[in-house]
Amino acid sequence: MKYKILALSCLLLASTSVYADLMIDSIYARATPPGVSNSAIFMTIINHGESDRNLVAAKSDIAENVELHNHTMVDGMMQMRQVDSIAISSHGTTILKPGGLHVMLLGLKHPLKEGEQVVLTLHFADGSTESMFVPVQKVMAEMKGMQHDEDKNPIN
Repeated sequence: MKYKILALSCLLLASTSVYADLMIDSIYARATPPGVSNSAIFMTIINHGESDRNLVAAKSDIAENVELHNHTMVDGMMQMRQVDSIAISSHGTTILKPGGLHVMLLGLKHPLKEGEQVVLTLHFADGSTESMFVPVQKVMAEMKGMQHDEDKNPIN
């Protein structure tokens, strides 16, 4: 276990020095009740760089599948759909939030409990990756518009 933590820490440090133009803010995973096998991760991605970036995949050991999703209105009904990528324009901000773009965790290996952290790796079209710890929060916390400490998970 000690070696896994050390290896992950090295990975996190290595990824933060390569692309300081991206910053992740307000990231959290939605806590789940027992028996629920899916959840979602929400965040704000800020691109301080001169080039547009595209998030093309996400990975986490906590779920069997991790997909990029969006909610869209189809014939008067809100539907969730997988998307190929999420654009983060140069000097722009992309918000992944409930009812919009998000990272979907499918086939959770165990329920997500408030106070836990899960590891998430974001994969970008240019081949770069960013790994981070994601705090798990209750659904009620997001409904109250709770603010999150950006110092916990910056990628800068």
